[in-house]
Order: sequence, then C-alpha cells, then structure tokens
Amino acid sequence: METVKLSRIVTKLTPEMHPFLTSEELNSYIVLRDGLGVLRRQDALEIIQQSIYEQQKDAVMH
Repeated sequence: METVKLSRIVTKLTPEMHPFLTSEELNSYIVLRDGLGVLRRQDALEIIQQSIYEQQKDAVMH
C-alpha cells in the first residue's frame, strides 16, 4: 500500500489534466493498494474522476 498526493499521480500519468484540477483536488491524498508503480493511465483517470466527485459532492449549486 502507498499513499500519494493526487498531484503526483497526475504528473506521472496524466499531466494534461493538471490545469483542470483545483489545488484542493491536487493536494488530496490517495491510497493505492498496489502502489504508484503499477498504476495505469486509465486507473489514474478513474481516480481523478472520483476525486473531483468527492470534492464537489457537498457543493451547493445556485
């Protein structure tokens, strides 16, 4: 198991997504069962999607 910031995942696997994420999202910690070394691009995109959801789920829409 390995705990890393989302920014590290983004930098390594999906750097083009960096401008679309907030600093709060990028600074969130992600626990990876098998570590960063075996993570694939598709896995990273799913983690990013879930992180965005978690950050916005309690937001109030006006």
